[in-house]
Amino acid sequence: MDTGHTEGFSLPRSRAANERLHALVPGGAHTYAKGDDQYPEGLAPVISHGRGAHVWDVDGNRYIEYGSGLRSVSLGHAHPRVVEAVRRELDRGSNFVRPSVVEVEAAERFLATVPTAEMVKFAKNGSDATTAAVRLARAVTGRSRVAVCADHPFFSVDDWFIGTTPMSAGIPAATTELTVAFPYGDLAAAEELLTRYRDEVACLVLEPAGHAEPPPGYLAGLRELADRHGCVLVFDEMITGFRWSEAGAQGLYGVTPDLSTFGKALGNGFAVAALAGRRELMERGGLRHSGDRVFLLSTTHGAETHALAAAMAVQAAYAEEGVTARLHALGERLAAGVREAAEAAGVGDHVLVRGRASNLVFATLDEQRQPSQPYRTLFLRQLLAGGVLAPSFVVSSALDDTDIEHTVDVVAGACAVYRKALEAADPTPWLGGRPVKPVFRRLA
Repeated sequence: MDTGHTEGFSLPRSRAANERLHALVPGGAHTYAKGDDQYPEGLAPVISHGRGAHVWDVDGNRYIEYGSGLRSVSLGHAHPRVVEAVRRELDRGSNFVRPSVVEVEAAERFLATVPTAEMVKFAKNGSDATTAAVRLARAVTGRSRVAVCADHPFFSVDDWFIGTTPMSAGIPAATTELTVAFPYGDLAAAEELLTRYRDEVACLVLEPAGHAEPPPGYLAGLRELADRHGCVLVFDEMITGFRWSEAGAQGLYGVTPDLSTFGKALGNGFAVAALAGRRELMERGGLRHSGDRVFLLSTTHGAETHALAAAMAVQAAYAEEGVTARLHALGERLAAGVREAAEAAGVGDHVLVRGRASNLVFATLDEQRQPSQPYRTLFLRQLLAGGVLAPSFVVSSALDDTDIEHTVDVVAGACAVYRKALEAADPTPWLGGRPVKPVFRRLA
């Protein structure tokens, strides 16, 4: 049986490193989406280092990398401007008993970049920032329920959200029952939910855009609904922030939320996230008000100087170098090439590219055109063997034309194998082991 280009491709050192990881780290990674269960059996590379759009594994293989750092490294690895900004702070100390002057400089820079926000507080990860938004919304409204968009896969590691996923073990039902869901793009459904839970919903939490653009008037309609029903509108801009525009999706679409959260691209891989929003709300977590205090965000490492310096360098790069436009141009070129390769191989209805050009994902469909983990496994195996590490097709600005051309060539080869599996109505001979698995599942 022809197994495509993967015969002889193995990662012995990565396999050994993965075994060491599993012995010491639950799940073998510190992020579930980076787990080796997300990759074909025996072909989960362990990374040695990265530069620009490329990474090298411990076996010495070089890959063109997509989705870098779960979308966080949008400028490419070890970006000189960011590294230099970080290096300047390292010799000056990273954490003090009082705020650093870098904190005010970073806040000023952020609020100039995202002018729809009036105050900002930094943290180390997006989960903390989004949970802080939920806590603040509950405090200012006096309500307990949280309404989340059901079509967006992740908001926080905290109980109010994880309790709604298949990995809800350890989370009390009473907590989960306070979170309700609404579909994206359907204003009538959101209004029905707010009416059903009248005066109970503290906030609407959603990504302002995802794999599809918001329908005309949808975000403005949510803004009006939130105002009419007295709840807080929260935009999770972890992904859309910077990739949609320097001012986030809220800046691009012209709809201002009450609160928004940023992360991922904000630090180009360094640990920094932000909660931003209206002064009236944000100040409830401060000292200059007469109401009950809200424990908004208080983290020992939330304002490490080098991470804030990285964030400022990222914002400068986006503003001065036209990064968002470059991400879109690269993504459009890649999407066109992948679609052309899939059509040429006769699998254009089975290998699909979706999403905004700066945030592309791919879908792998079976003979009945249903999403298929086995076919995803086949596709990933072919990409890896061709030197393309791509859990998604999310681009970084460090990619060049040669990278895109090579990726499309590898995709063309993968699609040829995909066609053979479809003709056989069975991808099993091309899997090399168990299929990849979804992140959110009840059993390991």
